[in-house]
Order: sequence, then structure tokens, then C-alpha cells
Amino acid sequence: MTLASNIRENKAVYAVAGAGDFAVEKLREVPGQVDRYREQVRGTVDRYRGEVSRYQRRVDAKDLPGAAVAYATHFGTRAVELIDELAERGKKVVNREAVQVAEITEADAKPATRTRTAQRGTGTGRQGRSTTKK
Repeated sequence: MTLASNIRENKAVYAVAGAGDFAVEKLREVPGQVDRYREQVRGTVDRYRGEVSRYQRRVDAKDLPGAAVAYATHFGTRAVELIDELAERGKKVVNREAVQVAEITEADAKPATRTRTAQRGTGTGRQGRSTTKK
């Protein structure tokens, strides 16, 4: 297998490409979201300050290990799903870029072909002699 085919079949490469594409998409949305969420966060913080003392009284230490296992399991499952989603997104990005590179390469190759064809039509033979009759 060639290096290019190994890369095309590597899920990690697609996941990285998908993560990069996803990051760019989300970063473009950030400025508008920051302003929107700033006020919501302030209101939420004030509300939760009063509720923290109520929850502190209800938490039992023996429940914490079970909750930790549940959170870890959920996190692991979600991480696998996220990697699969990023890999699929990355495949689309890599394939899209490959098509664009192929189009650019093809477009660059066409003028060179025309130049060689134009040089052949100058009237000279293989040894550089003129092919026109006297």
C-alpha cells in the first residue's frame, strides 16, 4: 500500500481533519454567542448561589462512587461517538480537498500539454530538419 492509501484509510486522520473543520465552524460563531450568553450566565449564577446551600445538605458521601461511575461511563460513550462523528466529517473534508487538488492539478497540466502540441507543429522533423518540400 502507498502512503496516500494508508492515510486515506486511517480513521485518526479523518478525525483530526473533522475536528479542525468543526473548530473553524464553531470559532466563527463565537463572537455573537459571547454577547448573548453573558447576561444569561450572570442571571444563572445569582440564582444558583441560593440553591447551593440546599443541595449541600442533601448529598450523601456514599452516593458519590456510583455517580462517578455513571459519569465516567457516559463520558466514555460520548467520546467514542464524538470521534466517529469527527471521522465522518473529516472524510468529507479530505475528499473535498482531494477533488479540489485534482482539479487544480488537471487545470495546470492542460497548458503544458498545449505547449508541447504547439511545439510539434512548427514544421521540423525528428532530427530538426525542415519537413517542408523545396
